[in-house]
Amino acid sequence: MDKNRLSITKNSGEKEPFSMEKFKESLQVCGVKNDEVESIVQTMEPQLYDGITSNEIHKRIFPLLKKYNRLYASKYNLKRAIFDLGPTGYPFEKMVSALLHHKGYNTKVGVILQGECVTHEIDVLAEKDGDVYAIECKFHSKSDYSSNVKTPLYINSRFLDIQKKWNSDTKNKTHLKQGWLVTNTRFTTDAINYAKCVGLTLLSWDYPKNNGINKNIDEFSLYPVTALTTLTQHEKEQLIAMDVILIKELSEKTNILGQLKFSPNKIKQVLSEVHQLCRI
Repeated sequence: MDKNRLSITKNSGEKEPFSMEKFKESLQVCGVKNDEVESIVQTMEPQLYDGITSNEIHKRIFPLLKKYNRLYASKYNLKRAIFDLGPTGYPFEKMVSALLHHKGYNTKVGVILQGECVTHEIDVLAEKDGDVYAIECKFHSKSDYSSNVKTPLYINSRFLDIQKKWNSDTKNKTHLKQGWLVTNTRFTTDAINYAKCVGLTLLSWDYPKNNGINKNIDEFSLYPVTALTTLTQHEKEQLIAMDVILIKELSEKTNILGQLKFSPNKIKQVLSEVHQLCRI
């Protein structure tokens, strides 16, 4: 069968032509060297078949990357690592808060604000240069979910309610400027068009183009602990239960790994991966 005419089945069930160039790019983005990319392609090509799922490709590539360099595997697994932060949305909210903090914002997670009509719980409240931003985070545990126009419609109505109250209160020395909507999946075209029209900022896995969550996580090394290949699923869940969401926290609080009764050798392995990802 001609490998150039294969189709790939996405998580949504839709099929699209398999692109070897896109496949190579996905490896290069993770830092895989060109000669290693070609070697991986040679290993994978005989295993490809028409209709292969994206999950199946991931299942075969991930252990292969671990053999080359755990750093490659961690980055390649980033999207799935964010899904693994669930089932609640709080770890994702904390990650978004950390991202904004690295962009110069003062942030708070889980803030109750009084609107003109009712009270609202705001996932992340961010302030910078006297302007305040109310940020709603929509975490989804499945990659095939897309936020349609109903979500920004709802979020914008909540924002307008608290904005009216906030900016009319003379006690507030800041200006509630804008609402944001952040998701770990994607937005539909209608959702994006509506948000542009009303001035609602959107942030998703790959939106805005070249400035989505994936790009920002890599830029600021804000990888979640679920991205670590040196930890088991149970160990990752233990850390999240201890409110440790980002790997940077492990580099700052190395005693946490000791609390989990890790051996000195295990701690050394984990911290080595942490330092590589954080570029320490």
